[in-house]
Amino acid sequence: MELQGKAAIVTGSSRGLGRATAVELAKRGANVVINYLHSKELAEEAATEIGNLGRETLCLRADVSDFAQAQTMVAKVIERWGRIDILVNNAGILKDRTLARMDPSQWSDVLAVNLTGVWNCTRAALEHMLKARSGRIVSISSIVAESGNFGQTNYGASKAGIIGLTKSLALETASRGITVNAVAPGFMRTDMLKGIPTEVLEKVRARIPMGDFGEPQDIARTVAFLVSDAARYITGQVINVNGGLYM
Repeated sequence: MELQGKAAIVTGSSRGLGRATAVELAKRGANVVINYLHSKELAEEAATEIGNLGRETLCLRADVSDFAQAQTMVAKVIERWGRIDILVNNAGILKDRTLARMDPSQWSDVLAVNLTGVWNCTRAALEHMLKARSGRIVSISSIVAESGNFGQTNYGASKAGIIGLTKSLALETASRGITVNAVAPGFMRTDMLKGIPTEVLEKVRARIPMGDFGEPQDIARTVAFLVSDAARYITGQVINVNGGLYM
């Protein structure tokens, strides 16, 4: 229970990596916000799961690409728990297409959620962390940020931007007791894999040195480590969790 009494926000946490992370933080004692935009029913299920663990939870709808909504979400956390200790920037979208065929909206929409959304939520939470001289910020990047991927110039750019933001913010906040890190998942067993043809997935699996795809819990436990006291001296880092696919 190393996170006992901590207040955490996990964006995009109604399902997938975000939900697994929210539950993992709750298991370790944190009170957790389940944030969603469209999946209200799934978000309520996640909140119920956390409540069953004996933790407090808030289920908050907020579009992270809108700064005002990000501010309101953080304000509700402060009103409820009087603090914000942990921010996990997980919310993200895909709109894959080769650059030659990509519409401007497919570029701007992905950047708005995946990168500007990280800035919005971090900016909203940072004010309170700076006052407390304490905080843990972890943003979910991707293997694509470092290796690239066909048809994902928008997604790759947004996830690479997270790495640059993370390293610069880590420098700005290190002296104030705040750590800022990123996690770069490889191919994980989430809804994103379900739309990929089986033959393509098997080719990807064959390239993974550890021989299989990762599980959401692999990301959740990595995040939980980074927000714990065990990682107090780690900041500005990108932790790759990909089974050795990119080293």
